Amino acid sequence: MGRDQERVVRELVDAHGRTYAEEAGIALKDTPQPLYRLLVLAHLLSARIRGSVAVATARALQDAGLSDPRRMADADRQERVDALGRGGYRRYDERTATQLGEAAELLNERWGGDLRRLREEADGEVGEVRRLLQEFPGIGPTGADIFLREVQRVWPDVAPCLDRKALQGAERLGLPKDPDRLVRLAGRTDPAVLAAALVRASVDEEVARDTLDRSA
Repeated sequence: MGRDQERVVRELVDAHGRTYAEEAGIALKDTPQPLYRLLVLAHLLSARIRGSVAVATARALQDAGLSDPRRMADADRQERVDALGRGGYRRYDERTATQLGEAAELLNERWGGDLRRLREEADGEVGEVRRLLQEFPGIGPTGADIFLREVQRVWPDVAPCLDRKALQGAERLGLPKDPDRLVRLAGRTDPAVLAAALVRASVDEEVARDTLDRSA
């Protein structure tokens, strides 16, 4: 059974192991701008909307120059609405435009526009990082989990972070729902890549079916 599960994980990661940050064109580093762009992506992904739309919208905000909290806060609200609309994020554009502006202002005022300072305030404690993230307008438990799931690539003390959605993907594939066991099955795979692949299996039945077919 162990080898069969290892094969499932290997096929999943090989075919679908791409983080959402990568898909959104974010070259994730432990520096202020990429971390902020990831926060915005987590905000967008946490809504009840297709992941592809959230990713396209994150790219649209970047193309509009709204790639750091200072520019986001200074932008006219309509500018944010228009960028969200170009990404296809129309259902939530008005509310999200307001939340993005307020969240950017909070980040600037409290942490100097640098999410690493939020991490320092939490003293690296994951639960406290999760709590502080939820102080941003529009970031609830789901958004905080998405951010942590992706940021573990550059904040290794967060790893392994396999949230509820990732574990749902594991269950769909007949894999254990224990994060430590999943990480062991994945070998040297980056936990962020493993988490993203499992989430894709959770939200897309075709991904799960393809993975199981490949590993049969």
